[in-house]
Amino acid sequence: MSNEDFNKRLFKYFDDHQKDYIQRLGDAVRIPSVSAWPDHRSEVVRMVEWTKSLMEKLGVKVELADIGQQKLADGTKIKLPDVILGTYGNDKTKKNVLVYGHLDVQPAQVSDGWDTEPFVLTEKHGKLFGRGSTDDKGPVISWLNVIEAYQTLNEPFPVNVKFVLESMEEYGSDGLEDLLKSLKNTFLSDVDYVVISDSYWLGKEKPCLQYGLRGICYFFIDVESSTKDLHSGVFGGTVHEAMTDLITIMSTLVDDQGRILINGMYDDVAPLSPAEEQLYSKITFDVSTYCSEAGVKKTIQTEKEKILMHRWRYPSLSLHGIQGAFDGCGCKTVIPRHVIGKFSIRIVPNMKISTVEKLVENHVKQIMKTRNSPNKVSIKLEHGGNYWVADPNNPQYVAARKATVAVHGIEPDLTREGGSIPITLTFQEQTGKSVLLLPVGASDDGAHSQNEKFDISNYMNGMKVMSVYFQEVAKL
Repeated sequence: MSNEDFNKRLFKYFDDHQKDYIQRLGDAVRIPSVSAWPDHRSEVVRMVEWTKSLMEKLGVKVELADIGQQKLADGTKIKLPDVILGTYGNDKTKKNVLVYGHLDVQPAQVSDGWDTEPFVLTEKHGKLFGRGSTDDKGPVISWLNVIEAYQTLNEPFPVNVKFVLESMEEYGSDGLEDLLKSLKNTFLSDVDYVVISDSYWLGKEKPCLQYGLRGICYFFIDVESSTKDLHSGVFGGTVHEAMTDLITIMSTLVDDQGRILINGMYDDVAPLSPAEEQLYSKITFDVSTYCSEAGVKKTIQTEKEKILMHRWRYPSLSLHGIQGAFDGCGCKTVIPRHVIGKFSIRIVPNMKISTVEKLVENHVKQIMKTRNSPNKVSIKLEHGGNYWVADPNNPQYVAARKATVAVHGIEPDLTREGGSIPITLTFQEQTGKSVLLLPVGASDDGAHSQNEKFDISNYMNGMKVMSVYFQEVAKL
């Protein structure tokens, strides 16, 4: 049987079993595996066990890797959920593809503004609403559904597959990087390709492949002015206030055009090559839809290409909040003694975290020199993650492009992502092999938001693309 004939049979199988796949995803969504809720850790563990059981039924050899303990804010420690290491097939003549995904989800409650119960998969108008439906339980289950389909149709699987499935991704992937480093010369040593489906299409209609991610530097600005909070009627106008210093500093970081005002911040940004510039003109992107999804009337840039470049390949700075300030309802005339401002910088090729950290420190020091303030001010890099970029024309991407055409009938857009998936770079470094971001969800899926959903069409077509992707990789 030719590949084309088999794929027709395979695609029909997927379509015929749509209800079964929805039921399976519903079973997974029903488990509230929120990694940010320590008192729900047993549910996260239950999700790991549920997935392990499914994988073993499919003949996947599963090992649970202990990654240690998590220290909570009150100093207590609880066990981190095990990481699933799975192996399917050991044919030395076949390519080895590693699939990464995560089983934990963001917090969700009906009171957050959900129209349905977040942990009950609800089908409406061709969409499956539920926490984790698209991020990332749907894609993870899709990979397993593909294996099951091949087995049922008695077709030899074209590659060997390895799985790394964690359950702390939504809380910083505690312990995973150290685990991957320890596996470099064992579990990861024979990997040929790495694929991750934990991102989304640029729009709602056209598929894409992603070849770049921005990194992140998250900063805390700590300002302390006195030993206690003060009454503004008694002390206002006579003391140097912490909040005043902090607001001044934060107001000097970025302008109304989104340009970072820290000297030297753009010095290391990779120049725009003619070849890269051409990629942006080919991308399908509707500015009005983008504004609608963001809930804004207009963007800073007006041209499609400029918007995409500032979203993906240029650094950006965002202000996130002030800890210690009064944020309740009503009026409170307090002068806070200690406040912490929080902001982040999304970094791009070829920016270095250490350089960004030094530039920010120098900027804050220069601003405070002009303040004539005795307040104690410090800047701390709370978290840093590097950017990642791949060659969109490497063989694995070509294979994924062919798979996309086979299912959707069109070439996928080649895009980047403005956010960060730090573990992508870790996989690249520890395997020394190509990493592919293969999105299956749509741009309006609402991951991390209220009413997260996964379109049934994306679910079904995603499995079809995954199936052909394995076939195309086998030919490399």
